[in-house]
Amino acid sequence: MEDYRRIADGLAADIAAGRLRPGDRLPAQRQFARRQGIAVSTAARVYRELGRRGLTTGEVGRGTFVRASGRPGTALAEPAGGGVDLELNHPVVPEQSALLAAGLAPLLRPGVLESATRPVGVAGTPAARNAAAALLARGGWRPEADRVLFAGGGRQAIAAAVAALVPTGGRLGVEELTYPVVRSVAARLGVEVVPLETDRAGLVPDAVAAAHRAAPLRAVYVQPAVHNPLGLVMPGRRREELADVLGRLGVDVVEDAVWGFLRDDLPPLAALLPERTVLVDSLSKRLAPGLSVGYAVAPRALVPAVADALRSGGWGPARFALEAATRWSAGGAVEPVVRAKQRDAAARQEIAARRLRGFAVHGGPLSYSCWWELPPPWRADTFTAAAARHGIAVVPAAAFAADAGRAPRAVRLALASPPPDVLDRALETLAVLARSAPQDVPAE
Repeated sequence: MEDYRRIADGLAADIAAGRLRPGDRLPAQRQFARRQGIAVSTAARVYRELGRRGLTTGEVGRGTFVRASGRPGTALAEPAGGGVDLELNHPVVPEQSALLAAGLAPLLRPGVLESATRPVGVAGTPAARNAAAALLARGGWRPEADRVLFAGGGRQAIAAAVAALVPTGGRLGVEELTYPVVRSVAARLGVEVVPLETDRAGLVPDAVAAAHRAAPLRAVYVQPAVHNPLGLVMPGRRREELADVLGRLGVDVVEDAVWGFLRDDLPPLAALLPERTVLVDSLSKRLAPGLSVGYAVAPRALVPAVADALRSGGWGPARFALEAATRWSAGGAVEPVVRAKQRDAAARQEIAARRLRGFAVHGGPLSYSCWWELPPPWRADTFTAAAARHGIAVVPAAAFAADAGRAPRAVRLALASPPPDVLDRALETLAVLARSAPQDVPAE
């Protein structure tokens, strides 16, 4: 039946015409069903369709609201056009330009530049594979060089890993709050995203097992180290439990380690479940935001499938970026930049802790993200809109919710991009704003 779409079209027209305004709360689904003379299940489909279109957002325990903006998740696509950017994390430290320039200089020689601008395959070169193995090593784990594949960036590596592991129509388990690009990748590949319960230790192993019993999961996407958006780090015991459950179930893993360099003392999940884990990483956060290389470390049996996905998707690396990454790694530029960014992340967390004291704010001590559970009566959309009026861009929780219709009353703050003094003033402004009364919250 298409009746639910017709009803959703009517509500969408009301929103477009201003009859339903940003912040307005829709009736409870049972009440809406009675008013429309439809089944409750049809009402639920109407509300899901509105959420899918980006017109509404659901907040756990509070209801469904008209969005302040009709473009969910696009805040993560491009940098903000002015003001203070707390949407995107592009960490840059003063030391890095000089360190990276030294590695780039040899590439500018005519003979070397000719080679560095030729095409390269997803397997890279022997020198690139050896350099990547050294770059990705952490916590006593180091991948075998012949299991390393290269992509244009971290997003392409994620897309290839999902494409290789999950067929069209298959189910991909993800943390209930997750990196938004994963949802987009899954949608384009025809893969069903299955939200999985997460607590303060990370993905809950029993939730994985329960979801797999309901209908088999083909893979799970997880961020054990410095989770985006929560900033949490999965403890060693939880990693062991999760690896044990996934191994027993026979479920493959896409491990996103893009922020793992901030906690390079911890081994990845791939060290515990090497035969089932495709670890993906990127150069951009670790070194240079605008010159990226993506990495996919696959189990030996899965290397051909991941390589085929990279090639068929057009997700392979650029030779110049790959050559730069190889020289930076071999020349010793990586470690001092990483250490500087670890110190920078810790300093920015201290600023956030000071300015947002008294609020429910979560973020690891070595993380560039803060997860802020807003005080009532603020909602994520209305707070995001109010912050924008003060020239500060933040991201509402709905952008990260695997179930877009249900999101907590929270925002993600990206701490990396503004200078520290600008970050300090912006967080002070947000704290004052959060203590004030919203102007556009409907009466309870």
